[in-house]
Amino acid sequence: MIIGFLAGFATQSSIDSWYMELNKPSFNPPNSIFAPVWLVLYVMMGVSAGIVWAKGFYHRWVKTALYHFCFQLLLNAMWSIVFFGLKQPFWALFIILALIVLLLLTIKWFKVVSSVAAYLLIPYLLWVCFAALLNYKIWELN
Repeated sequence: MIIGFLAGFATQSSIDSWYMELNKPSFNPPNSIFAPVWLVLYVMMGVSAGIVWAKGFYHRWVKTALYHFCFQLLLNAMWSIVFFGLKQPFWALFIILALIVLLLLTIKWFKVVSSVAAYLLIPYLLWVCFAALLNYKIWELN
């Protein structure tokens, strides 16, 4: 939640100015959708990570799963900073593609520890894939 909150600062600074002026695809959701969706996704991510953590951080698979989780979370925050803070959709596209790869690896490792934890990350993966498509189209249109 802290990472999401901090990434929100970068987002909020551009959402009412720079982002409004961009050409966006027809399937771009209204801005009011993003905050509630991310709130739900961050809660699900936290519950998922909590389930894995509860299996015992001393366990090698748990550590590996949580390391992947932390790294994908850093890429998540970096995407917001690059896209909104630095106003660089092209470079943000590379970050979000790397995020998808790392998120797939995180889900794989979470599944080793707990299927429920892995399944809780599926909506997040789907939303990030949608965000990647939006990112690409915004870069292409601008």
